[in-house]
Amino acid sequence: MFRILTFITALTLLFGCQETQKSTENQDSRSNEKPEAPIQQEFAIVIHGGAGTIKKEHMSDSLETVYNAKLKEAITTGHDILKNGGTALEAVTATINVMEDSPLFNAGKGAVFTNEETNEMDASIMEGESLNAGAVAGVTRIKNPINLALAVMEDSPHVMLSGKGAETFAKGQGFELVDPSYFYTENRFQSLQRIKEKEKTELDHDAKVSASFDPSAKDYKFGTVGCVALDKNGNLAAGTSTGGMTNKRWNRIGDSPIIGAGTYANNATCGVSSTGWGEYFIRGMVAHDISAMIEYGGKTLQEASQTVIQEKLSALGGDGGIVALDKYGNVSMEFNTEGMYRAYMNDKGELTIKMYKD
Repeated sequence: MFRILTFITALTLLFGCQETQKSTENQDSRSNEKPEAPIQQEFAIVIHGGAGTIKKEHMSDSLETVYNAKLKEAITTGHDILKNGGTALEAVTATINVMEDSPLFNAGKGAVFTNEETNEMDASIMEGESLNAGAVAGVTRIKNPINLALAVMEDSPHVMLSGKGAETFAKGQGFELVDPSYFYTENRFQSLQRIKEKEKTELDHDAKVSASFDPSAKDYKFGTVGCVALDKNGNLAAGTSTGGMTNKRWNRIGDSPIIGAGTYANNATCGVSSTGWGEYFIRGMVAHDISAMIEYGGKTLQEASQTVIQEKLSALGGDGGIVALDKYGNVSMEFNTEGMYRAYMNDKGELTIKMYKD
């Protein structure tokens, strides 16, 4: 009897060890398996129309309808181009043109006013295949600054041109220079006057300068439009256009024309367009940082965007947001403000338009 029990015990231990070994081997096998590749969108497009204090209670139904309609017009313009085999660069440029031509956004026609009561606009564009890029800063007579940024990229040996030099280049490229009065809109002008009135209440020069950069002046530092597109050839492009900061002085330039801060595109990772308090986006090189976290840190687009906007940018004291697409067409629309005008369309034609924090 003792021998039988000993034999049964030995068999139990033997089979138990074999099952444990098999289980361990299966676990090792699973741990070595590569994660499933993301589903590749044939093409996709995402836009923003600026971030800031955008709350439902501050928005009338009629104005919300107007913004929805313009965001839809802009993104469907680019989506149609992509659907018909156009390039990401073509889609980005045409989409931004729609927003530049609208007084609703702080770019082109709706550009905010400087302290000198002029309009100074910045823009940049980048394509992800060759990492080629173009930008303009401080232009005052260019109806669609994103188009001039594209011309700098394609028809000059430079990346960024500014001021009068940029406009001289524009004339040589056949651009029509508009009268600065084209950019006048009453609501933008009155926004400047309210900030200037606030300055007058301060007691000394240093306080006046501080007031002109006072975050309590509602959304003086926000605005900007941007677009990122992925075309059927797998190429990414990103572009950004802005009138800058209300009451800005001394030919201030923000992040929008800065490659790596306001705009970045790389086929290996993602395309990004930024909007917000430009000084902080420059310091954090926000657009490139998101790409770098994907390339070197193995993060997903959403993980990288959330870390950069919600943690790193916020820790610096900056606010704003980004829209981005990765090389698969996955989207991120991340912001740390009360809202951001934004829209996204995929290759199935599914449209998402949002304004508020939700």
